[in-house]
Amino acid sequence: QVRLVESGGGLVQAGGSLRLSCAASGYIFSANAMGWYRQPPGKQREWVATITTGGTTNYADSVKGRFTISRDNAKNTMYLQMNSLKPEDTAVYYCNRVWGTLNWGQGTQVTVSS
Repeated sequence: QVRLVESGGGLVQAGGSLRLSCAASGYIFSANAMGWYRQPPGKQREWVATITTGGTTNYADSVKGRFTISRDNAKNTMYLQMNSLKPEDTAVYYCNRVWGTLNWGQGTQVTVSS
């Protein structure tokens, strides 16, 4: 069975940092582009960043220059380094495959206080 398990969220002050992890299983992780998404309270899920099988990255304008997406294929794990966090980054963060979306995991809560 496919599993996507996000972790690393928490409560931080504005300007702080967090590193999120996405542990994947049940499919060939290395053969798939992966992405991070987030859902702020009361809003729809939105795309945050993508990393291709070759390591090419893309970011939403709202996080460009502050967040870094990476992957470790040997560990079937993807990461999101989040720096200079802002209150508007508050959301539940999810990971998923870019092509052929899998069932969403539980996500990990990120809360940024002023």
